[in-house]
Amino acid sequence: MSKRDLLLEIGLEEMPARFINDSIRQLSDKVEAWLSSNKIMFQNIQVFSTPRRLALFISNLAERQEDIHEEAKGPAKKIALTDTGEWSKAAAGFSRGQGMKVDDIYFKEINGVEYAHVKKFIEGKNTAELLPELKNIIMGLSFPKNMRWADEELRYIRPIKWIVAMFGKDIIPFSITGVSTGKQTKGHRFLGGELEISAASNYEEEMLGQYVVADSEKRKRAIVSQLGEIEKENNWVIPVDEELLDEVNNLVEYPTALFGKFEDEFLNIPEEVLITSMKEHQRYFPVKSKEGDLLPYFVTVRNGDQLHIEKVARGNEKVLRARLADAAFFYKEDQKLRIETALNKLKTVVYHEEIGTVSDKAARVRKLANLVSDRLALAADAKQAADRAAEISKFDLVTQMVYEFPELQGIMGEKYALQKGESPAVAKAINEHYMPRNAEDGTAESDAGAVLAIAEKMDTIVSFFAIGVIPSGSQDPYALRRQATGIVQTLINKQWDLPLETLIGLSLNLVQEAGIIKNTSEDVYQQLLQFFGLRIKHLLQERGIRYDIIDAVIGSGLRNVPGLLEKADVLQKKKDEQGFKESMEALSRILNIASKNEARGDIRPELFENEQEKALYSRYLDCAKQEEAGLPAEEFYELLVSLSPEINDYFDHTMVMADDQAVRENRLNQMAGLADLVIKLAKVNDINVK
Repeated sequence: MSKRDLLLEIGLEEMPARFINDSIRQLSDKVEAWLSSNKIMFQNIQVFSTPRRLALFISNLAERQEDIHEEAKGPAKKIALTDTGEWSKAAAGFSRGQGMKVDDIYFKEINGVEYAHVKKFIEGKNTAELLPELKNIIMGLSFPKNMRWADEELRYIRPIKWIVAMFGKDIIPFSITGVSTGKQTKGHRFLGGELEISAASNYEEEMLGQYVVADSEKRKRAIVSQLGEIEKENNWVIPVDEELLDEVNNLVEYPTALFGKFEDEFLNIPEEVLITSMKEHQRYFPVKSKEGDLLPYFVTVRNGDQLHIEKVARGNEKVLRARLADAAFFYKEDQKLRIETALNKLKTVVYHEEIGTVSDKAARVRKLANLVSDRLALAADAKQAADRAAEISKFDLVTQMVYEFPELQGIMGEKYALQKGESPAVAKAINEHYMPRNAEDGTAESDAGAVLAIAEKMDTIVSFFAIGVIPSGSQDPYALRRQATGIVQTLINKQWDLPLETLIGLSLNLVQEAGIIKNTSEDVYQQLLQFFGLRIKHLLQERGIRYDIIDAVIGSGLRNVPGLLEKADVLQKKKDEQGFKESMEALSRILNIASKNEARGDIRPELFENEQEKALYSRYLDCAKQEEAGLPAEEFYELLVSLSPEINDYFDHTMVMADDQAVRENRLNQMAGLADLVIKLAKVNDINVK
């Protein structure tokens, strides 16, 4: 079958850098899925992206769809034929639905039953006839933010300026918003010009001639290489933040790295402020010495060549100097602010119109932090630090520095708290209570910081659930999923036995006392349990735990989160061992029968009627005592498994549902007591042992 290359390029006005990677990935995935569904063979898809274009090069695309030969199964013979041997309406409908005639039907036996079948042949179409459908894929792309232009109805990331669509040397004909496909593209906005692509396979090379490095990965490698050369020439260290590198890469088409300088006096400003100002506002890379000290230099990447590079450097220096002068002013002004004054200002800062002010939120967090500290039996100094940190944790939100650089909340809180005479433990907790700030960030190290981080995040989650703001699908504007994961990770890293049910209940009570609730508290409580269960489920999936074991450990309740993970690991490890199936079946019998006990009471040994009841009860008391003393997950598993002989012997000689009501209730109570013990491992009857 003959083949040709395909080139598709969407030319646009400059796109926001943060949206480009997802956009080109989406275009590639949709085109690949379309080719697959249309049975059009190809060798490879190569993606290209710059601020002004999204492009695909598809090599060796077949010129025709594959022909389809398939066998379709229809109704059973007894349904396909009438009593007189004529074709039934079911047979006629089946054949018609397959584009065939009843004369094409034949019968084929499957598992002793004959069924009607037809063989279909669908001749493949020419690929060129189908390729104009790419228009629908282009128009169907979705973006976080869209715009309309002129009088067009299409909402898109940016206005479409040109479209290159070539199958070999032929143009694929279609148009979008009045822009027709062709071979003409545009090079670098200032260094290049218009260009007619000679052949799809020449795209990358011809674009480079117009000062466009179309392959984003090659562009990124070029930037990294240039940064390395600057490092080597100046004996510097240039810390490369991957997120910043990715953004810079998507801001340029022809990268050239250069460096500039700023005045030494600005080094008196906290390092975090300088780096944030460079990264977030100017997209500059900071420079450090080999010893790790920040130096008065920066590195930036120009969208162009080396021409007049010195002027470009001076221009960037001028811009950064103004930014740093502002930062120095903000920092100086913030020294005048007293913590008590800042806290009073927070009383007028609305956190959310249905939840209250930032001051209201901080007060709830402080109460919750104290309740958590009590349950964890924290040392007095840690509890005191957590309380003071909770009281003043948000004071830096009204500083000029954090107003200008929101990314520094908590970081400046720590620095300013130390300057105002707060203890290092309190200052550190103020910073740590935002942790983890993102997926790459760690959790709070100090006990005070960890308690405050848990309390702050839990209050946020519970408050929004209470007013009906619950994440759904990809919609999570307040990052509640990330904050819930942060709570779980903090509990795991601190190895704290703090049941999530308890934590949710404490926070919900405080939110309810504040009058922040739309639904019944029980409904919100159940929604929150499910929400946190999903976060733990996702975490266990990442650890490679089997789906049914995940359901079993989560089904036992969200008590000790670190212990829950340990138990999941143990069950995952033991599931393939000899005797696992039999042990789980024995323990499952306990849970299944205990579920029939509607009104449980105390176990009365005087009502036991056989030795098996006594033996199982004795083992139960011993196991419960050992579990209460504290056992590692694997030892607890082995302890429960060791009950299997007594459990099986019990059921071989004992009828739980005895005729005598007192005996029956006593036996059900015994099963309930055992079930309480078993469920501390997992809801084992959810484990698939077949």
